[in-house]
Amino acid sequence: MSNIRIKNSKKTLLSDNYYTLNKFNFDYQMSDGSWVHQMREVYERGHGAGILLYNTTKKTVVLIKQFRLPTFLHDNKDGFLIEIPAGLLDLDNSEQCVIRETEEEVGIRLKSVKKVYEGYSSPGVLTEKMHFFVGEYTDDMKVSEGGGLESETEDIEVLEIPFTEAVRMLNEGEIVDTRTIVLLQYAIIHKLIN
Repeated sequence: MSNIRIKNSKKTLLSDNYYTLNKFNFDYQMSDGSWVHQMREVYERGHGAGILLYNTTKKTVVLIKQFRLPTFLHDNKDGFLIEIPAGLLDLDNSEQCVIRETEEEVGIRLKSVKKVYEGYSSPGVLTEKMHFFVGEYTDDMKVSEGGGLESETEDIEVLEIPFTEAVRMLNEGEIVDTRTIVLLQYAIIHKLIN
């Protein structure tokens, strides 16, 4: 860390069971010049990539449905979310990641993708930067049923739905995953499917 408005930074490891959770104590210089002591917990889990798959001929999109424990613990009655295919970069670049995740999760082998955004997922607590893509698919790109990797204990339902239905679900609050919201709004604004 190099920032002239931060000094006396101390990092304490809280957990490294799956990802890394650190506590940072530091002094921060406010805009008025005064110094305050602050404490923040930062979760480091790597960067991710996600994709909205769309078919202009059929006017459909491919989304997935999977169980997300944190949403279940909060207010999602069954814990399932409708989302875009996505995953962590691991050792891949973002394009390689999204192509790999698409095949693993939905069984579509893409030839090309288009990066449209990148941004921090939740900058108040996560170091993760998310890379957003769109990709056009056709039926002949289907190479498997998808569903995720057994080795990762993924249990993914593949949903090919009309784009108009996805927009309805977005507008009625049935789609609440922010990554999916961002890419559906991109598709609407840029008229990916007319």
